[in-house]
Amino acid sequence: MSKLDPRASTLLQIRVIPRSPRTSVDGRRGDAVLIRLNAPPVDGAANDALIAFLSDILDVPTRSIAIVSGHTSRDKRVRVEGVDQQTAIARLLPTA
Repeated sequence: MSKLDPRASTLLQIRVIPRSPRTSVDGRRGDAVLIRLNAPPVDGAANDALIAFLSDILDVPTRSIAIVSGHTSRDKRVRVEGVDQQTAIARLLPTA
């Protein structure tokens, strides 16, 4: 796990597409990062899968990630502690 900057924090706009064949980042849709999730949008399964996926990609613990808004929507705002906006986008969209 990379060294976290305890002062760094970012708020990401995420667009989720649940029940996809595989979990992956699929570019951007407007201002949001488009993430396809294999999990269904039932009983918070997609939210849990999103947090676990972002934790893995951004190399931060799951406790550092929180869905701020959009718990029951495809459009979500997610706060990530320990990583800045530029680093988060670079890890999510390495070709951007």
